[in-house]
Amino acid sequence: MLILSEHSDRYGMELMLKLSKPQSSDVVLDVACGTGIVSCKFAKYVYHVTGIDLTPAMIEQAKQLQQEKQLKNITWKICDVSKSPLPFDDSSFSIVVTRYSLHHLLEPKKVLQDMKRVCTNKGKILVIDVTPDPDKVDAYNHVEKLRDPSHARALTLTELENYMRREMELINLKLAHHDLEVELESILQASCPNQDDANKIRLLFKEDLTKNNLGMRSHLKESKIHFYFPISMVVGEKKG
Repeated sequence: MLILSEHSDRYGMELMLKLSKPQSSDVVLDVACGTGIVSCKFAKYVYHVTGIDLTPAMIEQAKQLQQEKQLKNITWKICDVSKSPLPFDDSSFSIVVTRYSLHHLLEPKKVLQDMKRVCTNKGKILVIDVTPDPDKVDAYNHVEKLRDPSHARALTLTELENYMRREMELINLKLAHHDLEVELESILQASCPNQDDANKIRLLFKEDLTKNNLGMRSHLKESKIHFYFPISMVVGEKKG
């Protein structure tokens, strides 16, 4: 039996499926689908998936991944969900998911409400995102904005859960958490911040090794700095 590390992205994918329990009759919408990883994962288990993203280059990568996996039941749309309502009718999808997108949005709650609109009654809404500890969230947002200028603000788990439960009025909420481990220099190379910001980030993580200011459990592994992204998954059902 293959045992996946709770610190791996593959473990996160399996946890996503375990939490959402997709069925062969489900019609899925993947909001801010990026390179299509989530869409292609769901497509193996459901009737149809639609992936939507604002970046044409991301959609092209998603189409390539779909082709590699020989999946026929996915369609793609280009749309900026932060500026426009989702281009779908009410109650169009039985599962609506977004992964690693909310922290890029200036108005995440507006997008969440539109996800609810296009979800069927008794359908599921699944949110996967980083959720820093409340006492670390400001420091977390600061270092992430240095690394990725598109970062707006991460929600704490309490904020996200309360909003989905009270404002969206979702029921039967289920939560799961896992930590995604990354190596600092690798992610700096992938993120391509300017050199001054990269050096600022290195200093912050060096301090974090002993002070835990960022809440990312920074640690040394083979003389390299590693840390964990704190990731939560929250799924709830739309009232019938």
